Amino acid sequence: MGRHEGEQAGSSAHSGETPGSTTSPKHSAPRNRARSASRIARANGEQVTPASSHARRLSLLGPQPVWRWQVARWGTFDDCAQALDLTPGELDWFADVRGWNRRAEPPLRHYRYHWIPTASGGVRLLEQPKPRLAELQRRVLRHVLDALPLHEAAHGFRRGHSAATCAAPHAGRDFVVRMDLEGFFPSVSAPRVRSLLLLAGYPYAVAAALAGLLTTSTPVDVIAAAPAGQRDLSRRRTLNRLAGTHLPQGAPSSPAVANAVTHHLDRRLARLSAALGATYTRYADDLAFSGSAELPLHRLLPGVRLIVREEGFRLRDAKTSIAAAHQRQRVAGLVVNSAPAVPRDDYDALRALLHNCVRTGPEAQNHNGHPDFRAHVLGRISWAGTAHPARAARLRAMFDRVDW
Repeated sequence: MGRHEGEQAGSSAHSGETPGSTTSPKHSAPRNRARSASRIARANGEQVTPASSHARRLSLLGPQPVWRWQVARWGTFDDCAQALDLTPGELDWFADVRGWNRRAEPPLRHYRYHWIPTASGGVRLLEQPKPRLAELQRRVLRHVLDALPLHEAAHGFRRGHSAATCAAPHAGRDFVVRMDLEGFFPSVSAPRVRSLLLLAGYPYAVAAALAGLLTTSTPVDVIAAAPAGQRDLSRRRTLNRLAGTHLPQGAPSSPAVANAVTHHLDRRLARLSAALGATYTRYADDLAFSGSAELPLHRLLPGVRLIVREEGFRLRDAKTSIAAAHQRQRVAGLVVNSAPAVPRDDYDALRALLHNCVRTGPEAQNHNGHPDFRAHVLGRISWAGTAHPARAARLRAMFDRVDW
């Protein structure tokens, strides 16, 4: 979100005016947005409900929000602040509508930053919210984000879904195609999040404040401190995205926001796949397609690229792969030539890591500087035990021997 927009949103929250209004600021723009949202909802066969059972009486006081999903119904900026146990001023501050966090000194910033080099020579920035902001993000997750619709093709960061459920539909297929989205979290900007929340029914001021809580802009000095690595256009695009508003990798709310924002992308890719006789699933930024020997790759690949571009994302072309049945086929890190399974060499590498952690201590094995190495290793154990509980038990026994 452009920060001048955020300032208008913050000021309008207290004045009762709606940004973008002209001759009738209190009625015209909100009424138009409500009618537009109502038309969209009815076109999708959804039921549109008023803000409360007293809508007729309250309509005499002004237009009411049109709610689409079972989100918390915070009809004003002050309602939102009260529900989050904040004053309006505190909500302004945490939402960072004026962009001061990007210029603040480190003790006053909302996030802690840590650069991690990637295996491909790139860099990844972990942006961890400080405790109070993290708690606010968890509240928004529970009361708002968990109610937003997700496509059945999305398997990452969802209850009841996993890498195994993402990979299973592709097992035993003649062709498996993998494509990666470049800069997944940094590509989701505050305006995109705000638009989603407006569609849910929130007034502009509330949508802008919530989008501000869920996104951030990386300070200039943090970007300048990015470690040396492969200097290419991909790195430049990543740093540019971080300089603008984006989802922070490290916030508890970011995975849910990313899944909700990509709902339309998933729907279009699923339709394309069905039309071509293919199967589609997504795990975070990992897109997977599979099909029979007759799969028309000459139509699938350009079709995916077009949809991804139109939905505001970009593919990492170097990560696109096509694997036939006689080659190793992988989806979400699992081999799917038969039943989904963790590659043996990955399992052996994790066993070696745990052995060295027992022998020399975990600090000496944290080569990439993970801020929470214990949690990182636990996550790898959980993944390595996918569809193989005995492996997970052996790895967990080794983990328990480490002096954390």
